[in-house]
Amino acid sequence: QRQLVESGGGLVQPGGSLRLSCAASGFTMRNYAIGWFRQAPGKGREWVSSLSSPNDNTHYANSVKGRFTISRDNAKNTVYLQMDSLKPEDTGVYYCVADRIELPIYWKTEYDRWGQGTQVTVSS
Repeated sequence: QRQLVESGGGLVQPGGSLRLSCAASGFTMRNYAIGWFRQAPGKGREWVSSLSSPNDNTHYANSVKGRFTISRDNAKNTVYLQMDSLKPEDTGVYYCVADRIELPIYWKTEYDRWGQGTQVTVSS
């Protein structure tokens, strides 16, 4: 069964850093485009970043460009989201998704099958 498990979230002060991990099981991640989305309390899911396959081209929302970095470790079958210079508005549950067909930029109902997300809270 194909699964994604997010980890690495937590409470951090503004200006701090976190590295989120998205570990895959049951399939080879390098054959999929990977996307990160987040959902703040009371708001819809917002696209954050994506990584294409097979060229690993990176894409970022304007709100995180220059602060977040997405990367892939094929040996570990894991994708990371390095988040630096965190702001309170980065608070939310972060989800990773995998898509064999297209770059994840818009949430699709089929992404509901993926992980439960990891909570990121940026607060002093």
